[in-house]
Amino acid sequence: MNQEIVVIANGAPYGSESLFNALRLSLTLAEREGVALKLFLMSDAVSAALPGQAPGEGYNLRQMLEILLAQGVPVRLCKTCCEARGLSALPLIEGIEIGTLAQLTDWTLAADKVLNF
Repeated sequence: MNQEIVVIANGAPYGSESLFNALRLSLTLAEREGVALKLFLMSDAVSAALPGQAPGEGYNLRQMLEILLAQGVPVRLCKTCCEARGLSALPLIEGIEIGTLAQLTDWTLAADKVLNF
């Protein structure tokens, strides 16, 4: 039996460790047998989906997102949040899509657990 888990992340990519911690947990959850994980980025977290970011030393959020995508985890961005930040027309990391609040609502209602960062 699969356990449906939705992770919602709001934190800015490199301003705090909130998004980093959401992705760390997501990576660990995605490796577990019987877990169906979905990731939804909102607020300032949506800017982590822009390709070409070159952080200095430390963690690389793009790499973490690409690993999740390779593991089959759907990653969606809040459409309203993207529009507010002028990201809607920009290229995204391959595999990441812009989603809607209705989609997040459906994910939430179908989930066994929802984790918010």
